[in-house]
Amino acid sequence: MESKTSAGIIGTGSYLPEKVLSNLKLEKMVDTSDDWIRSRTGIVERRIADRQTAASDLSIKAAERALEKANIGAEELDLIIVATITPDYFFPATACIVQDKLGAKKAAAFDLLAACSGFVYGISVAEQFIKSNAYKYILVIGVEVLSKIVDWSDRNTCILFGDGAGAAVVAPVEEGKGVLFTRLGADGSGGDLLMLPGGGSRIPCTSSSVENGLHYLRMSGSDIFKFAVKIMGEFTVETLKDCGFEVEDIDLLIPHQANLRIINSAAKRLDLPVEKIWTNIHRFGNMSAASIPVALDEAVSQKRIVPGSLLVLVGFGAGLTWGINVIRW
Repeated sequence: MESKTSAGIIGTGSYLPEKVLSNLKLEKMVDTSDDWIRSRTGIVERRIADRQTAASDLSIKAAERALEKANIGAEELDLIIVATITPDYFFPATACIVQDKLGAKKAAAFDLLAACSGFVYGISVAEQFIKSNAYKYILVIGVEVLSKIVDWSDRNTCILFGDGAGAAVVAPVEEGKGVLFTRLGADGSGGDLLMLPGGGSRIPCTSSSVENGLHYLRMSGSDIFKFAVKIMGEFTVETLKDCGFEVEDIDLLIPHQANLRIINSAAKRLDLPVEKIWTNIHRFGNMSAASIPVALDEAVSQKRIVPGSLLVLVGFGAGLTWGINVIRW
């Protein structure tokens, strides 16, 4: 009997801007305090890109590291997927810019917009191309430069976000390894809870839209908090049961790094020990689509993920969207 093609991650990489913006520095910029930020979010500092740095610049550095670990050249890539809500431009796709600068001449390329769930969505898409034998090597990148769309006078949002990029090379792996199960979801009725109002065809850029701050990120924090806790708890349990696992089978859970209170609340719901949940929000803040791949690369580099580990990636965010990848490393 012919074995089925499985899709797995064979290399990871990440890149963070050098500039560190601490809570203590934020105290001097906006009406907030280190204690207030820590107690409500768990964030201590975040990375901020300079004015000249765009999403593609961060992406390329993360991608080069992932390709090196996967031991393949950019010219071998068949597809590049960039998950982001802060692309270089509306068009061309940031993935096309990355393709050119990497020298991935035979790769198709497109951007994927699913906000904080973007990397999980991207892995899910890559998995289908691999399993269908359409492609062999796919680069999935999650990248954000959220500092460019944050209102630095709004203490409720500017304290939360940071910039960064993470990448993974997806390729065929032996049967029983790789992505075992994927589930995606969305609820568009909650789209206005976390959004960037201006700049699209609904509210084109005008002097009025700029003056009214419509090109800054807007969020209903309490509603997003409730949604995120529910998704991380109930959705994770349901998905594990559907693919034949229990919570105790998890070796490492890597959630979207939105808020430490969300992660802790979900841990209680799941009855999962904190040492089985990867967190780096205290150092990087919420990096939207970049948070999961950056955390993944850290966990791999620190050997918290080893061959045979059962890994669960959980994303949730604007859209509203959510997704989960269950992976056997």
